[in-house]
Amino acid sequence: MRSPKILVFAGSIRTASLNARLAALAAKELALLNIDVTRISLLDYPLPLYNGDLEAEQGPPANAVKLKRLFGIHHGVFIASPEYNASITPLLKNTLDWVSRVREAQEPPLSAYRQRVFAIGAASNGTLGGYRSLMALRQVLELGCGALVLPEQIALNEATTAFDEMDNLRDERNAQRLRSVLGRLAESARQYA
Repeated sequence: MRSPKILVFAGSIRTASLNARLAALAAKELALLNIDVTRISLLDYPLPLYNGDLEAEQGPPANAVKLKRLFGIHHGVFIASPEYNASITPLLKNTLDWVSRVREAQEPPLSAYRQRVFAIGAASNGTLGGYRSLMALRQVLELGCGALVLPEQIALNEATTAFDEMDNLRDERNAQRLRSVLGRLAESARQYA
């Protein structure tokens, strides 16, 4: 059985983003499992605000097509989702929306979200650790896009102090929870490799 490929990114492009740190740690942990990991920043894939008229006139933007193809060549995806007002960031929602609109050749709708598995996590200074963003993200991915999202997830609270100077998690329970989520992602992604 081939080794799965897993795509990792954060729903934030903010400098010193806690979720970018979580995504980087997830990529490192997956690499330790001998997984072929691709970590990207959405900063490198700017997209206009989704607009049906724009799509009808010009089709999906080139960066939406690139992201859809990236989803397509990976067997699993890990998303680190910041929480904005008890939901996901506009950046992440807009990205997922544009990717959902890309159809090439005779592909069925939402092909970027099918035949792969998603795992989600969040890092927040709040006591819930971004848990509400994970509920919203799960809804978008599962109900909106028809994706398979693992039930396991990580919501890292008090995240400003959660990382040590090497960007590992200080608390062993949190570190183990992250490893458990990523282990399940790797195991599940192998089914699609």
